[in-house]
Amino acid sequence: MADAAFAHPRLAALYDPLDPDRGDLDAYLRMAREFGARRVLDIGCGTGVFALLLADEGIDVVGVDPAGASLDVARAKPGAGRVRWIEGDATDLPPLTADLATMTANVAQAIAEPGAWQATLRGAHAALRPGGRLVFETRDPARRAWETWTREQSYVRAGVPGAGTVESWHEVTAVDGPLVSFRTTYVFASDGEVLTSDSTLRFREREEVEADLADHGYELEDVRDAPDRPGREFVFVARRPWRQDNPRRNMRERA
Repeated sequence: MADAAFAHPRLAALYDPLDPDRGDLDAYLRMAREFGARRVLDIGCGTGVFALLLADEGIDVVGVDPAGASLDVARAKPGAGRVRWIEGDATDLPPLTADLATMTANVAQAIAEPGAWQATLRGAHAALRPGGRLVFETRDPARRAWETWTREQSYVRAGVPGAGTVESWHEVTAVDGPLVSFRTTYVFASDGEVLTSDSTLRFREREEVEADLADHGYELEDVRDAPDRPGREFVFVARRPWRQDNPRRNMRERA
């Protein structure tokens, strides 16, 4: 189930205005170009920012997200008709032969329940063509990013078109091993309404992610740094192997 920040219509409409700098997506766009991707599956597409950037490049994009309110925001954007939007997750997909599947921002960490994470890796694998890649990021637990998720360090006050002035902030509510839970509070000046959204992220060690990928049939190609957050995140690049019955093609693609 999606967090209220994405599933509540009033909150989903705030996602883009309260986080307008999406420079984190530049690296993913460059990788789509690097890999020559023409068909991309954007898992956890949210309000569609990355999906629409891909569509602007002439790429065939499928965006999937469990939060209907976020998809409503995405569908209302210019050019949204060029993307196929699906309400659901990586287990709710039609047959695809994607060159690239992505999970940007917090998507991989937000899939905190182990069974859901395993199902996501299986679903992405099935959606990729042989040789296609899965790319996603996750924060390095050693950097303890959650220690900055305080009201003082996360407070934002902004004017939002159609909503007026909105205040928001994060506060950690629990740290339980690899699971970090936090609450985001939103205050609407126009009518005084206060809404909250509770979230839990799983901070996976690099070795854990590598083992999960291997267990689900991926070949790990690379673990990169996030250019906009150097030293803080792992960016995994994994490939669905080529068919074993075509070794010549396999060798050519690896060259």
